[in-house]
Amino acid sequence: MVSPTKIKSVDFYRKIPRDLTEASLSGAGLSIVAALFMMLLFGMELSSYLEVTTTTAVVVDKSSDGDFLRIDFNISFPALSCEFASLDVSDVLGTNRLNITKTVRKFPIDTHLKATGGEFHSGLASHHINHGEEIKQEFPDGAIPLTNGGFDLLSHHFPLLIVNFNAPWCYWSNRLKPSWEKAATIIKQRYDPDTDGRVLLGSVDCTEEPALCRRNHIQGYPSIRIFRKGSDLREDHGHHEHESYYGDRDTESIVKMVDELVAPIHPETHKLALDWGISNDTAKRLIKAPVTGGCRVEGYVRVKKVPGNLVISAHSGAHSFDSSQMNMSHVVTHLSFGRMIDPRLLTDMKRLLPYLGHSHDRLDEKSFINQHEFGANVTIEHYLQIVKTEVITRRYGQEHSLIEEYEYTAHSSIAQTYYLPVAKFHFELSPMQILITENPKSFSHFITNLCAIIGGVFTVAGIIDSVLHNTIRLVKKVELGKNI
Repeated sequence: MVSPTKIKSVDFYRKIPRDLTEASLSGAGLSIVAALFMMLLFGMELSSYLEVTTTTAVVVDKSSDGDFLRIDFNISFPALSCEFASLDVSDVLGTNRLNITKTVRKFPIDTHLKATGGEFHSGLASHHINHGEEIKQEFPDGAIPLTNGGFDLLSHHFPLLIVNFNAPWCYWSNRLKPSWEKAATIIKQRYDPDTDGRVLLGSVDCTEEPALCRRNHIQGYPSIRIFRKGSDLREDHGHHEHESYYGDRDTESIVKMVDELVAPIHPETHKLALDWGISNDTAKRLIKAPVTGGCRVEGYVRVKKVPGNLVISAHSGAHSFDSSQMNMSHVVTHLSFGRMIDPRLLTDMKRLLPYLGHSHDRLDEKSFINQHEFGANVTIEHYLQIVKTEVITRRYGQEHSLIEEYEYTAHSSIAQTYYLPVAKFHFELSPMQILITENPKSFSHFITNLCAIIGGVFTVAGIIDSVLHNTIRLVKKVELGKNI
């Protein structure tokens, strides 16, 4: 059995009896200074340990989020009707998706960008329209030509005023005209305006009556609108409420639609029957017409990670547009790429703010307004260069991705075009990505530095105390006249 005496022989910290030690005023002062200095160095080392250093590198993009990129947007067009607003996506690989509706929502707005109604559903407006066989036979003008001066009088006199807003240069207006005039003749004979007085079919030439067409926000030709006496209530924006007809344009379909609308109206009192109704097929073809001429387009699309275009324009397979009158001014409320970053995540991870959140929404709240100072047929283009930024951290010897963000630069310009003006967002992704790596210090490194601070300060203070103590003794001996 090992004796306690032998165990004591390996003691590194041999004790000196208290009676053999001597306290001094200088030693006490130096001890206080050393303790304060230790505390200061400890605080600095703790702060350094809690801080996370980062290294930044540019590497080839090896994203783990697939081959598709999400684009979120909220863009307002003060002069583009939701009836015809279309969002298209194309890329250099040949992808061409027209009039995307599944993930896109449209809301009518006024010139001040305020919503004037619920979501506009354009499914029926974009369906295939049957024009019937081309009629070469000339029919007398059964529809009454309407002017700006007499429009309000007629719309308040007849329970139903059904109007074809057209343009002579328009192909689709000319396709509709024979069927419309023939249907108007049949309706005129069936419901005489003088004796019956329940319905009147009219036509408006928008090249002759531009003010009347602007007042009713006509942007595509032809547009068939239904005005109801007693239900054309004025809304907050001072416009009449009415309906648009998106059904087939052959004579039979037009006559059927008018018959169903007239049937519930009493021929003498011109009042609607309490139990009036129309067929589901006709009801589907009637949609509340926009009371203002603007549209807010919002939602998201997924695109391939190759150069491409996101284009918003007026589009229809059965309407024509006057490109000189189209104004593609817009306000970008939001435009971002990739997954949306939760603001709470950035708040919780404040250390990431110096690296993120500066360029992921560069176009947000930017306005691109054409007040006709650039002339007609103006396309507004945005060239966007996108780069991915990823922050990763090392924990327990492994790398973990903290956050991924796509930032972009934007350059905008206007261009005159011979074609229909559009708002075009050209995007191009960089093949490289910015990789920010967090390098947290290990706890063992912190403990090692802490021990070095305590031991180093204690040792240096002991040396200083020894030198100071011996110097004082030497001075005292000299003063007493003693020899060393």
